[in-house]
Amino acid sequence: MTSTPIHFVGNLTDDPELRFTPSGAAVVMFSVAINRRTFDRQANEWKDAGTDFHRVTAWNYLAQNAAATLTKGMRVVIVGELRQHHWTDEKTNEKRSAWGVTASAVGPDLTFATATVTKSAKSAKGTAPDDPWATASTTRPAAPAGAPAGGYSDEPPF
Repeated sequence: MTSTPIHFVGNLTDDPELRFTPSGAAVVMFSVAINRRTFDRQANEWKDAGTDFHRVTAWNYLAQNAAATLTKGMRVVIVGELRQHHWTDEKTNEKRSAWGVTASAVGPDLTFATATVTKSAKSAKGTAPDDPWATASTTRPAAPAGAPAGGYSDEPPF
């Protein structure tokens, strides 16, 4: 099954809500508002054209870092997958659906703000936080014997 990639910039409507699943996985949920504007050529000015709200979910390290970093009103950049969720209403037995975004990256929008980035303690162990098999390394492997200085050559790798 393929998903629909999406990226957008907007403002958090509330503080992120961090929870943990019974198995211990972190999940954070928050809503992002995007204020649409259009240019009115007759009045020669920008006008508000409504607001879109997106419900965003993030998991694991991203969830924990987002909850520790983001607060209501912050302007954020979201990268993720747009997904439609389906369920049956328990009271009315009607089929329902809603669109949501599962984030793969979340960050502050630096257009009107500055940020100080610090590496989280959880990812400082030597592996990347998104490496489920812990195969990443913080050191570069040694160059093979006879390789040129810097590790690069004009020879093809085959």
